[in-house]
Amino acid sequence: MDTNAPNDPESPATEHRFPCDTCGSDLRFDPASQQLVCDHCGNIESIDAVSRTAGGIKELDFRKAIELRLDEAEIEETRVITCPNCGASTEISTDTHAAECPFCATPVVTDTGTHRHIKPRGLLPFGLEESAARAALNDWLGRLWFAPGGLMDYARKGRKMNGIYVPYWTFDADTKSSYIGQRGTHYYETRTVMRDGKQRQVRVRKTRWRGASGRVARFFDDVLVLASRSLPKKYTDGLEPWDLSALEPYKPAYLAGFRAEGYQVELAEGFQEARSYMDRMILRDVKYDIGGDEQRVSRVDTAISDVTFKHILLPVWLAAYKYRGKTFRFVVNGRTGRVQGERPYSAWKIAFAIFVGLILAIVAGFVIANNQ
Repeated sequence: MDTNAPNDPESPATEHRFPCDTCGSDLRFDPASQQLVCDHCGNIESIDAVSRTAGGIKELDFRKAIELRLDEAEIEETRVITCPNCGASTEISTDTHAAECPFCATPVVTDTGTHRHIKPRGLLPFGLEESAARAALNDWLGRLWFAPGGLMDYARKGRKMNGIYVPYWTFDADTKSSYIGQRGTHYYETRTVMRDGKQRQVRVRKTRWRGASGRVARFFDDVLVLASRSLPKKYTDGLEPWDLSALEPYKPAYLAGFRAEGYQVELAEGFQEARSYMDRMILRDVKYDIGGDEQRVSRVDTAISDVTFKHILLPVWLAAYKYRGKTFRFVVNGRTGRVQGERPYSAWKIAFAIFVGLILAIVAGFVIANNQ
């Protein structure tokens, strides 16, 4: 179900721009100092001094959102650019008319479309500057066997990386489950068998099954679900873990100098993924509760209640490089420096390694033959 409200032509698009009190230039969020800085005059301002958002991180009622009954204060409108190649939607300012997609390096000419969506309630601020993210990427590339040298040189030329806040959902839920299954207990019988013409006694493992039933309960806190389709999920999963206990209440000032991607996975679809994770965890709890050496679970009935959610933003440094007609994408966790990306291979390096291996094998065989 689409939780977006209809477009309202009279509602202005939200811009996350903060003019410097000293010179009027745009401030940007600095990950090193965790403050807003002006690259033009060097002025520094604190987040709290320019932010009007207060209070803790509020959980929202899932059912109200699905039924489109959220308060209007929980909805915002932003101007976005949508990439025709990968489908990524990122926020832009009103004076931007052309840009390059940060996810796939495709040039995009923008229109003036707006997007109404559920507001972010929290975010993890960037903790790494671009230089640190590039260093982490270069270290990662340096450890790749058979990577094309041209791609590595191209990536290391210092091309600007993009700081992107990637959208996620988190879900909380209280669950109570009843189950029916069987508990298996291993035991052994001694049997006489013929092996190599001789009688031998062997122990044969068998399993005794008994019926089992019971109840388990679990409260799920902050089940994390990616709300973007712009990057392969295996890459974003590879950036985990995220320290969600360090989430800050959403303040637009944190986005100064960065870009934010709009969510593409709607709330209802996100909850289905979260529910699949919950079901796997509940099944693990059920098997533990049954005990024994093996378990069979024939039925689990789960009652789920008090479902709440948050829309949050997590920081990613992104590099998209076009090399010989192909785009290679690399992502860096904006807090820990963990790197994930597409694995390029150099055909000639692989062929050369095979050739060297064959030469070494021939030389080794020649030496062994001469020593006999």
